[in-house]
This record gives sequence, structure tokens and C-alpha cells, in this order.
Amino acid sequence: MKKLVFDYGHGGRDGGAILSSRKESNDVLSIGREIATDVRRHGVEVDETRTMDATVSLKARSSFENRKDYDYFISFHRNAFNKSAHGVETFTYPRSSAKAKELANKVQSSLVGVGFTNRKTKEANFHVLRETKSAAILIEMGFIDNTADNKIFDNKRSEIIEGITKAILSQLGIAYMDKVVAIKPSVKSTTGTMYRVVTGSFADRANAEQRIVDLKKAGFESFIAIK
Repeated sequence: MKKLVFDYGHGGRDGGAILSSRKESNDVLSIGREIATDVRRHGVEVDETRTMDATVSLKARSSFENRKDYDYFISFHRNAFNKSAHGVETFTYPRSSAKAKELANKVQSSLVGVGFTNRKTKEANFHVLRETKSAAILIEMGFIDNTADNKIFDNKRSEIIEGITKAILSQLGIAYMDKVVAIKPSVKSTTGTMYRVVTGSFADRANAEQRIVDLKKAGFESFIAIK
């Protein structure tokens, strides 16, 4: 099973970037946890450096990641500058691995795809990128002091969640599974025709088997069909 760390920037006494009553720490915690939920339903383990509005030091964040062997460390942030700066950017450490850069590019593309201005992928000597063992990226999801960026962040929330989830899963080699909604039929079929719902295609059998496990946990009988 793939293992990730999600790190939600700031928190507690440190609100991060702030616009009036709006705090970076709250924005990233809220949307990051929804992304974590979406990634987990694909059979990926996601640990979080915080799950509430709590103060967590930079050292505690990297130490949390260092305790186990993870595939990726993903830190969520929002920017602020002068109310006119806008767009998204994704950072890696200057000596980061190729797979960190690959993930950064995929996440960046997903955010640009929902409407944010492309400030490109960049390198930075941030503590959480430098002191973590796994491939690490840091995402700046728009400027909290920019009206246009906040509109995208708020109005396209579901697209952002799905886009980042798909970028992560793509990097892990896992096909995105649309959410399954169970609908109780009001009328029984009189034709005897049965309909099947396909929830994903996988190159890796292990990922397909994990999907079966997830679907059965949700109450859906399923099986693997080989094309």
C-alpha cells in the first residue's frame, strides 16, 4: 500500500496568511482533509501532521514524516503578498528526486486547469522539503489576499479536490474512481436485463484487488474482469 503524509500549513497560534477573518491555516486544513478522504478511498494510506486547528512546529512536522517510510510528503499552503499577486505555484527542494518534481508538475497542472494563473513549479529551501525523507512538495493554492484567487478557491472547490486527487493517484499509478452513489430502483425491471457499473481500470492487479476491497467495505459486490 502506498503511504503519504499530508501536511496542512500553520495552525493554532499561527494562522499563516490572513485576510480579515480568513486564515490560511483554516483554508488548507479544510480542503486538505477532503483531498485526504478522496485519496484514501482509492486504497492509499494518508497520515496527517494535524487534524485540527493546532500549533505544530516545523520540526514536529518533519519528525512526524521521519518516523515511517512514506512515498510522498505533501504540504498545503496559501500565499499572500500585496492583493495584486495571484496564481498557484508548487515547490520542491533543489536536490529533490525526479519523482518529487513529477508530482509537483502534475499538481501544478491540475490547479492551473481549474483556472488559477500559472506561477510555475519552483525550488525552495523550505524546512519541510529539506528535512523530510520522502519525495516532498509544497503547494501554494492561490493568494488569500487576492479576490480572484479566493473566488476560484471557493467556487471551484470540488474541482480542486478532484484535480489534486487525480494528480496524486496518477503519480502513484492508480486510476481515479468516480464516487459511487447507490440508487434504490423504484420500479423492478420487467425485461430481466442487468446493468453493470464499472468503477475503474488498472494496469496493476494489486490496485484492482484493493478497489474490490474498498467497494465491498462500502457494501457493493464486485469482481475483476480482464480485458
